Amino acid sequence: MAATGEALTPQGYIQHHLTNLSVGEGFWTWHIDSLFFSVGLGVLFLWLFHSVGKKATTGVPGKLQCFVEMIVEFVDNSVKETFHGRNPVIAPLALTIFVWVFMMNFMDMVPVDWIPHAAALAGIPYMKVVPTTDLNITFSMAIGVFLLIIYYSIKVKGVSGFVKELTMQPFNHWAMIPVNFLLETVTLIAKPISLALRLFGNLYAGELIFILIALMYGANWALSTLGVTLQLGWLIFHILVITLQAFIFMMLTIVYLSMAHEDH
Repeated sequence: MAATGEALTPQGYIQHHLTNLSVGEGFWTWHIDSLFFSVGLGVLFLWLFHSVGKKATTGVPGKLQCFVEMIVEFVDNSVKETFHGRNPVIAPLALTIFVWVFMMNFMDMVPVDWIPHAAALAGIPYMKVVPTTDLNITFSMAIGVFLLIIYYSIKVKGVSGFVKELTMQPFNHWAMIPVNFLLETVTLIAKPISLALRLFGNLYAGELIFILIALMYGANWALSTLGVTLQLGWLIFHILVITLQAFIFMMLTIVYLSMAHEDH
């Protein structure tokens, strides 16, 4: 499916669905579709939870209030079990990360041709609808977590304590300072990189499988029944994947921030 209406080759079809709507060049390239869906879903999350909070009742709650309360209680228990410091920011941050990442991941449940085809009819050549299949989005979130790690490490331990942590662990001897600094720096930098790549890799692979299945049964109507069956099977399995990836991103964030609050 192309904006011009001409048929795409299988390679072109895959490339089309994996291409972002972009403006700018080089480092200053902006992925408009990723920004639109990530910010839009974030606003939707804030509006939805704020609305439920304002309308919350101590009587018999509605289904939406029950659902939101279950999520809040689940995240709150996860924070209490994992975070060993005292910080009123951690629980709201964990809730935001879990719900926001889940909502971005959930866009993978939308059939791969629906939104790109509608965009093509409107004259928009590309429309990639899953923000977490974009490295720019996952890395920006991971960098935000990384900056919080640095901030709380310095706030809790002080500059000298943070420097000492980087230079005097795991070998507490002045002669091992270069080795300690190298090991601790690599460990510190690996945290946001692993956060970003883990989320991106799982969602990108899942999206690619949806595209390949759609390409397979879309090219031959004789395979349509098999293709729909495969799509449905992968859809059910992928619900577990998107939920697990949101949970992992949230839990690792809590663990990293808990470590930042530990004053050795």
